[in-house]
Amino acid sequence: MLDVVGVAQRYAMLSPVLDERGRRLLAAAEAKLLGYGGVSVLSRVTGLARNSISAGVRELESGDLLPAGRIRKPGAGRKRKRDASPSLAEDLERLIEPDVRGDPESPLRWTVKSVRQLTSALGDMGHEVSRQTVMVILHEQHYSLQANKKTLEGTDHPDRDKQFQHINRRVKAFLSDGDPVVSVDTKKKELIGDYENKGREWRFQGCPDDVETYDFPNPEVQRAHPYGVYDLAKNTGFVNVGTDHDTATFAVASLRRWWKLEGRLSYPKAKRLLITADGGGSNGSRLRLWKWELQRFADASGLSISVSHFPPGTSKWNKVEHRLFSFISINWRGKPLTSYETMVNLIARTTTCKGLRVMCKLDKRRFPVGRSISKEEMTKLKIVRSDFHGD
Repeated sequence: MLDVVGVAQRYAMLSPVLDERGRRLLAAAEAKLLGYGGVSVLSRVTGLARNSISAGVRELESGDLLPAGRIRKPGAGRKRKRDASPSLAEDLERLIEPDVRGDPESPLRWTVKSVRQLTSALGDMGHEVSRQTVMVILHEQHYSLQANKKTLEGTDHPDRDKQFQHINRRVKAFLSDGDPVVSVDTKKKELIGDYENKGREWRFQGCPDDVETYDFPNPEVQRAHPYGVYDLAKNTGFVNVGTDHDTATFAVASLRRWWKLEGRLSYPKAKRLLITADGGGSNGSRLRLWKWELQRFADASGLSISVSHFPPGTSKWNKVEHRLFSFISINWRGKPLTSYETMVNLIARTTTCKGLRVMCKLDKRRFPVGRSISKEEMTKLKIVRSDFHGD
């Protein structure tokens, strides 16, 4: 009588610790011991295919056992697509880099090169391949998903490095004398209301903030112009949130407000102030109104105000960008700026582990556009240009 129960029990105990080859040989050995009909019995008890058990029996009878660690004979198993089609990898690379590979007529020259489209294009070329295989080949050839990288800044000024060195020397001189140095700029204009704010925050699953689908320009939508003043020595920020227009008058009004609320308290003995700024925008180097308003600020405060503008295309080096604005953006990521109060509170609560402290005020004053300064008015300004690129 066949001991089917004993066979099933032995296989159940040993199969969890065996690989495919071990289970095949165990079933084959039991089948040989059972004799005629053993293969069928073992197939029912173990769930293995009759062909697999028969192959194991042939291995035992021939003594042609595989070396330890191998499951199949060398070369066995389904062939990889890239082995069956040697031109697959080369055709894929030609699709990705048509210019490099000399194929200006590539079907994907003017489309987004996604894995789905690459797979489809390879199919049109006669390759039967899955998206997963395409992805594996891409990784093996050291390809990855790439975004655009902002590195091209146009033609550099021949004295660009010297300009940075000059600004750095001036900043160090002011700081060593205990005089204030501030970095200024206007942050990106923000829409006030139920509009999407990039980024994510932890919320209960399935409960995101609902925002408008579109944010098309609309004159009735409230806008905010956050003008930042970053104090390099104190590691403090002041943000004046304007509700009207980002003009030079608004920029200097923000500086005046910083000086009134923070600057003169932190530097009671200061007689001079150094401002570092971008070359464009409401504090641009060629803006007459900016210079006119600074003169008024200097007259009212008694400060000798110096301004150092960064070379064109180098705004990322402005301290206010990466020491103040970047942390504000992190603090309000994923939060719709539903009101001016929300925006002011989020800015004012911005802190860092380095001790950044931010004061934020809402400015509802009117700053109309169109104010121009004549040449005659410019002659009244007490401007002393630097010997190094005073232009």
